[in-house]
Amino acid sequence: MDVNTILLIIGLILAFIMAMNLGGNDAANPTSAAVGARVMSVRRAIMLFSVFALMGALLQGFMVMKTIGEGIVPQIDVAGALAIVLAANIWIFFATIRGMAISTTHSIICAVIGYGIVKFGIEGISLDVLIMIVTSWITSPICSLLLAIGMYKLIRRYAIKYDGKPAIAKFFKSLLIVSLCISAYAFGANDVANATGIYTTVAIQLGRMPDSTAMFILAIFGVAGIIVGGMLFGPKVIETLAFRVTRLDLTTGLAASLANAIVVYLFTTLPYAMWGYGLPISTSYAAVGSIIGASFARSRKSVNKSVSLTLVSYWMITVPVNILLAGAIYYLLVLLI
Repeated sequence: MDVNTILLIIGLILAFIMAMNLGGNDAANPTSAAVGARVMSVRRAIMLFSVFALMGALLQGFMVMKTIGEGIVPQIDVAGALAIVLAANIWIFFATIRGMAISTTHSIICAVIGYGIVKFGIEGISLDVLIMIVTSWITSPICSLLLAIGMYKLIRRYAIKYDGKPAIAKFFKSLLIVSLCISAYAFGANDVANATGIYTTVAIQLGRMPDSTAMFILAIFGVAGIIVGGMLFGPKVIETLAFRVTRLDLTTGLAASLANAIVVYLFTTLPYAMWGYGLPISTSYAAVGSIIGASFARSRKSVNKSVSLTLVSYWMITVPVNILLAGAIYYLLVLLI
């Protein structure tokens, strides 16, 4: 077995681990509102998430081939790719077992920055990326929070008007489940490429550009890791968003779920239609913002400030932790190699 083959195998292993981390941390984003509103159990929500994430990955995931760090640094060598994914995996897993919802995309981006500083120096880093991250911190949770407040008031008006009619509660539950399925499908279609990006990067560096068939197989491989991670580690983060941030009921859960789905969709599609690129928002941040907003609309005292501040602190330290960790790992790999 030659060195290139060994590196490709390592890339596949790291891709599967990254997929597990993505599933473990991000499964909460589309499912937490339904679980918190007690429309379905954690187990059923994760199963539904798995089915629709699989559908999204199989139908559209293979169409989106990503390499890690594209546009952030001039290029990424094989050792850099390994360092970036190792750093991101370590941080995402740590946050997941602590039940903290963070941005997996930002973890990877910041790890790329850490590699780039060691490899190219500060001047080799695109400062626009840092601006986009800070923008995402602010825009996605605030927009989803405000929209969730508006959605809650609208839904509440109809809930009061039709109070006592079983049909309205059944309709709300069905709408909440549909929202979960759509969000899970979108996650599978878009984020499976984040998991397989390490393999794609390594393969391209070795001159083995994956074809469409290989990307389809990679999509299946990636979503398998996402499902395993969601089953094993997802409940920890779901519990935080569904029960620890606040106590959701059917009305607040539906408002949060719809606000989250709308914000992510609009921030991705409208700017792309106008300027050719979507704004870099985090689905995790949007999910947390929508839950806090819906809960705040119901009662200002219903939001757990301690848990909410802890989540925000994890978002902020994602940047320095991944930069330092990836830089240190790459430096050590270069010394060893």
